[in-house]
Amino acid sequence: MSSLLFLQLLLLGLGSGFLAGLLGIGGGMVLVPFLTMLLSGQGVETSLAVKMAIATAMATIVFTSISSVRAHHRRGAVRWPIAGRLAPGIVAGALLASLGVFSIIKGSHLAIFFGVFVAFSATQMFLGRQPAPSRRMPGAAGQFGAGAAIGFLSGLVGAGGGFISVPFMVWRNVPVHQAVATSAALGFPIAVTNVIGYMWAGASAHGLPPDAIGYLWLPALAIIAIASAGTAPLGAKAAHALPVKLLKRTFACGLYLLAIYMAWKGFA
Repeated sequence: MSSLLFLQLLLLGLGSGFLAGLLGIGGGMVLVPFLTMLLSGQGVETSLAVKMAIATAMATIVFTSISSVRAHHRRGAVRWPIAGRLAPGIVAGALLASLGVFSIIKGSHLAIFFGVFVAFSATQMFLGRQPAPSRRMPGAAGQFGAGAAIGFLSGLVGAGGGFISVPFMVWRNVPVHQAVATSAALGFPIAVTNVIGYMWAGASAHGLPPDAIGYLWLPALAIIAIASAGTAPLGAKAAHALPVKLLKRTFACGLYLLAIYMAWKGFA
């Protein structure tokens, strides 16, 4: 590995870790486009590079979520009962995405849909519209369904699910700091389940580089995981220091960037 590639992966890891702690997004929206570019530069065919970037970005969330959630838990911000009720659906949805749909769905259609959905969610959060005071988290069946949607969509784009779970929880009157912290906790089951699926589904893929297991690019995973684990607590600390309105708008701006990128990929 060249020193330039090492430096690029190191900077990616530092940035994605901070974002994971700050916004509970797992850093996938930053990692996927840059990893795609770096893999293409290593001679990997473009369509394969995209899948490897998504899988590798998801694998890094296994490590950033642990570091981030520990920092949030120390501040008492993680709503563990909510995380426990969402997790079974997340596992089911993630397996469906990573083991099957990931390889057959048209990426252009998914990207355009995601761009519209994420832009809508960002607008709601940026404008600060308040939910009805009586609105609460749904029952066990409703949270299983919500978890399945989060796990499924996350598995298709290599994100930790925060771009869905945070707006969902905030709309259900979960305070934004607690929503971000709980989203960080949900990143672990999302990532572990999807990574197993990516490794299984990619085992027979053609054109993989020698330093890959399934769709996972191991050098990038190692460097980014180590770097991101160090900066995730700093992001979590910053999240608790920011006022609620600023945190919401910061998160909304991140969602807009994701929406623009996904829409561009779809129309391109």
